[in-house]
Amino acid sequence: MTFHVNGETRQVAASPTHTLLEVLREELDLTGTKHGCELGHCGACTVLVDGEPVLSCLTLAVEAQGAAITTVEGLASDNTLHPLQQAFAERGAAQCGYCTPGFLVSGAALLARETSPTREDIKAALAGNLCRCTGYTKIIEAVELAAERMREEARTGE
Repeated sequence: MTFHVNGETRQVAASPTHTLLEVLREELDLTGTKHGCELGHCGACTVLVDGEPVLSCLTLAVEAQGAAITTVEGLASDNTLHPLQQAFAERGAAQCGYCTPGFLVSGAALLARETSPTREDIKAALAGNLCRCTGYTKIIEAVELAAERMREEARTGE
């Protein structure tokens, strides 16, 4: 199977019954995507497929062939954190960190399509991601901060 992951074309020999999560973690060594509930309830395994958040534990790898896949590792570029990753760190939005990759990927998808999300937009975009450690306030604040910074960057060109 051939995949386009985080800007690179990668080929793997995997069973057609393997999920995208299994291929990413076990074949491509991209372990940032977390193995959570395997039922599609927690969102820890969220990745982007052609820019849309999908649960990689429920997606067969063969279904993602030829699509652009972005994992949490692919959010940063040129050794620079994505603004959302930076905001998560600054706001203390991660507790144990297990759910964080799913939140980052879902949040980045929102910010890619909506430059001025409301708090309700943010809550809706992150609704498929569960955290057992926080009250979500810092996570929402981090998305708001990243959106603000991304708008400022777009305005000033910096």
